Amino acid sequence: MSIFKAMKDYYEADRKWLLIATVCLLTNTALGLVYPNLLRYLIDDVIMPKRYGLVPYVAAANIAVVALKAGLTFLYGHFGGKFGNKVAYNLRKALYAKLQQLSFPFYDKARTGDLMSRVTSDLETIRNFGSFEVPHMFNYFACITFSSAVMFTISWQLTLCVLAVLLPLGFIAVRFQTRVEPAFRTIRTSVSQMTTAAQENITGVRTVKSYAREPHEVEKFGKRSRHYRGSNVEAAGILARYIPLMEWVTNLGVVVLAGMGGYLVLQKTLTVGELVAFMGMIWFAIGALWATGYHINVYTQTKASAERVVEILHHYVPIKDKALAAETQAMNSWEEAAVQAAPTLHVRHNAGAAHVRFDDVTFTYDGRRPVISHVTLDAPPGAVVGLLGGTGSGKSTLVHLLLRAYDVTGGSIAVDGTDIRDLPLHALRERIAIVFQETFLFSSTIRGNIAYGAEDADMERIEAAARIACAHDFIMELPQGYDTVVGERGLGLSGGQKQRIAIARALLAQPDMLILDDATSAVDMETERSIQQGLRRMRACTTFIIAHRISSLQHADEIVVLEGGEVVQRGTHAQLLAQKGLYADTYRIQSGAMAVPDAEEENRG
Repeated sequence: MSIFKAMKDYYEADRKWLLIATVCLLTNTALGLVYPNLLRYLIDDVIMPKRYGLVPYVAAANIAVVALKAGLTFLYGHFGGKFGNKVAYNLRKALYAKLQQLSFPFYDKARTGDLMSRVTSDLETIRNFGSFEVPHMFNYFACITFSSAVMFTISWQLTLCVLAVLLPLGFIAVRFQTRVEPAFRTIRTSVSQMTTAAQENITGVRTVKSYAREPHEVEKFGKRSRHYRGSNVEAAGILARYIPLMEWVTNLGVVVLAGMGGYLVLQKTLTVGELVAFMGMIWFAIGALWATGYHINVYTQTKASAERVVEILHHYVPIKDKALAAETQAMNSWEEAAVQAAPTLHVRHNAGAAHVRFDDVTFTYDGRRPVISHVTLDAPPGAVVGLLGGTGSGKSTLVHLLLRAYDVTGGSIAVDGTDIRDLPLHALRERIAIVFQETFLFSSTIRGNIAYGAEDADMERIEAAARIACAHDFIMELPQGYDTVVGERGLGLSGGQKQRIAIARALLAQPDMLILDDATSAVDMETERSIQQGLRRMRACTTFIIAHRISSLQHADEIVVLEGGEVVQRGTHAQLLAQKGLYADTYRIQSGAMAVPDAEEENRG
């Protein structure tokens, strides 16, 4: 039960509903013992003495018991369901909140389908267990206890025989649980893998169809589906072996007890009514044990699901805030340093360009090979810094360190003189807006997507941001304009259109630090030039531009060229063209020029 103890915080406050449901079920069970006793009374005290006038009273008592049991069953279902749903709600809320808190390294390895399986099917299994199965765990113990006590008052000899039957049944049940639990854990894993395969295929269906890989995807899903089928077949095999065995032992015991009970009746140490009542209570007790097999089945499935949920809830978060005192101090310093931003886009009182400094920053993902090596960079408030380099040179990693997607391995990053590790994550990231190369849009209206980081923005501000991002014109050509609903992940829009909406979203948030990670790679040169002009007019934030095209960087205050995680060149566009190196070589290739113009020509241009 240790896994359920780990979930204590999520059901502790609602235990009263579980207690009420359990009491109702136990009372219902106790009333069930009235039936055999009524039957005993009917045979021994009514039929045998021929007192038939008492039959209506026995029938009325039976009806009253049935009505009371029906009411208790309703209350058990009501309060049990209330408990189970409240626990599932608490877990779902906590699980979703934890998924928001988990750091980038977790999502680097996580599979979407697996996470969806934990949030949906695993939580549903826990909900059903909390609603119906937990009270039954107490109820079956009560069934055996109550019935054994009543049977002892009837015949201690037969009761000892019953216990002799229950012991092997208990042993078989424990054995069954140890075999079936690993099987159901495998089933939960198989479900997760199958869900992941389906989710990836649906998300990447255009890529699949473009490469005519439908047969491959069908086979891949079929393989995981066969594994899921095999896991279920294995579990079914365990059930098929143990359930009949439990049934055989049960029936054999009942036959033995019936024979012994008949002998005691012939010896006149037991009445016919007592034997009938005893046999009824035998099924009452054995039925509880027999059902244990089913409930062990449910328990093992729930335990496997609970383990997967708790694994997320207890997952270590390496990137987190320091003490609240640091948060208060940081917030005060930021508010004091705030300056007025562009009036048409201003949405926060503390907006102001930030001073960013990378001081001898080193970072490694695996603890061995550095991805960033001893990078020092100073970006004054309002500066535009360009980052150029080949694939894997560390450009994106550098800005992700500013976002605290990861913590630096060595050195430090400071914003307005404060190490970002001393700042609250939420407040830090609230000051940053980033536009990734792989743009993500929500299944919402274009207005909703642009206003995602500033929900209180009015239409005037939304349009102003869209105009700077050169998105307003194409938006107005859509059927419902800004109220046009884009498909999942922005499907229905071109890559360049999605990038421009993402840029508008970043600008509307009025960040103190703006990161454009190859954010204009899908737009044409003319549109890119218009966006750059709009950004220069704003000039209200410190901007980092990552790009492969030099045309995106040439107006930056400083351009940093990275290679192998190290800074190999830095300077303005004109200064770098005057040097031999990677920047000039890249410019020559992209411009198609045979020779690099000198710095004076560039300045005149």
